[in-house]
Amino acid sequence: MTTLKDIMTPDLTTVDPRATLKEVATHMKEQGIGNVLIMDGETLTGIITDRDIVVRAVAYGHDFGTPASDYATGDVFTMDGATEVEAAAREMAHRQVRRLPVTENGRVVGMVSLGDLAVRAKTGADEQALQGISQPTN
Repeated sequence: MTTLKDIMTPDLTTVDPRATLKEVATHMKEQGIGNVLIMDGETLTGIITDRDIVVRAVAYGHDFGTPASDYATGDVFTMDGATEVEAAAREMAHRQVRRLPVTENGRVVGMVSLGDLAVRAKTGADEQALQGISQPTN
């Protein structure tokens, strides 16, 4: 049984809720990543992706000095690291999420993306998740 903890990326990029869009975009560029977690101490308060920055801020000409948390997705869905990959893929498909913060004892310890499912899981879970995510929403 492969679990999320087995395939997650443990290196997280996090920022304080007051970090600006520019600071977040700079982190993404420097680290070659597409998302940053917004943490208030040990508490996950949001996630912002490169797409969020483009679609929610740049497209409207908003100031890059604005707090990134204003454009982040709040109430972030997470799953425990002991969760089986197939179950996580089903839930990612159902919720149409491409990135999933992984927790242990309520603390964020890693991240699983569709890419992780494809490269590391070797269970077909990536196809299952992608099919669900690719479905149009009403």
